[in-house]
Amino acid sequence: MFPAGYELSADAGRLDPELIHRWLSQDAYWARGRSREKQDRAISNSLNFGVYDRNCGRQVGYARVVTDWADFAWLCDVYIAPQARGKGLGTALVAAVREHLAPYGLRRILLATADAHAVYARAGFAPLTKPEQWMTLGAQ
Repeated sequence: MFPAGYELSADAGRLDPELIHRWLSQDAYWARGRSREKQDRAISNSLNFGVYDRNCGRQVGYARVVTDWADFAWLCDVYIAPQARGKGLGTALVAAVREHLAPYGLRRILLATADAHAVYARAGFAPLTKPEQWMTLGAQ
């Protein structure tokens, strides 16, 4: 359930790609410096969610998911605009994404965060139980 005055949409046509790029490339530690071309490619190849202010229609949040629709999903680029923070929108966004994916029976939805563990925990996420089994290739 979204806080009063806000709504979620998975309609990619409602997204503001320029705003999303500015948020992520300038304010998000994990995407700082990301090019607009790379961001646009990420949007076009992902399942995207926007959070919107019902009063004015302005986008105030974003998240995207990379998935195979069968077994696995990666939740990433979760962002709430500074002026909209502190209203429970981050937790509501993550919970709505989880609910949207539930009918697909995915075995695992993974994410990474340096500072928002509580937001994700409120939406049911938990630390890896066996991190020693995971490996990565690329930036850490």
